[in-house]
Amino acid sequence: MDRLIREAAALLQNSTFTTAFTGAGISVESGIPPFRGEKGLWNNYDPVCLDIGYFLAQPEKSWEVIKQIFYDFFGNARPNQAHRVLAEMERRNLLQRIITQNIDNLHQEAGSKKVFEFHGNSMKLVCLACYQEYSFSPALLEKLPPRCPGCRGLLKPDFVFFGEPIPQEPLDAAFDAAKKSDVFLIIGSTGEVMPASQIPPLARQHGAKIIEINPQESNYTKSVTHIFLKGKAGAMMEKLAEILFPPSLEDN
Repeated sequence: MDRLIREAAALLQNSTFTTAFTGAGISVESGIPPFRGEKGLWNNYDPVCLDIGYFLAQPEKSWEVIKQIFYDFFGNARPNQAHRVLAEMERRNLLQRIITQNIDNLHQEAGSKKVFEFHGNSMKLVCLACYQEYSFSPALLEKLPPRCPGCRGLLKPDFVFFGEPIPQEPLDAAFDAAKKSDVFLIIGSTGEVMPASQIPPLARQHGAKIIEINPQESNYTKSVTHIFLKGKAGAMMEKLAEILFPPSLEDN
């Protein structure tokens, strides 16, 4: 593993354009479980609550579950070491773009600026009548379903529901990054969700070296990945940080 860590760090140090591609696995250490799998949320909740047709037909029932999952349950989540290392990589110009499938806002809370959210952001609400956007606050959810303070239209979390398209801006940013990246760093994504799962193979087709960090092999490991760092996101990113951010004389 030490040899693989050194090889991955060397690729990152010599890259002129690096993209981090993150999925649910990067946020597990922040207390946010994945949706799928043995301990996934869909084992306890019906995913129909995030179907756009159901939401529009039954907004109060849908919002009851949404509030539990995304605001009561996830509300105390904070960035972990993997998020923080990515933010520091960006600050040191070792990372040019983050494409995330997550909606938890943890990359931004860690300090990352160049974040493109494939599935939107739960910390924003949008009015379906007047399209006014609001930053989340508990006051907006005191009565369900929440209504727009301006026009009283129905508020919806500004993330992608089942049956909705991926926003064009992050879609364009993801495909652009895949075509120009020297290194593509996959963290916590298993490659099960379309169309996001198409991005890493496209990056490899365009010559990117693929570094993958996951606790278990994914759909990418044998078909796309060049260097597989098997382990938790925080631990692996910390090992990379030890090489990427060596202590300077000023730190001593």
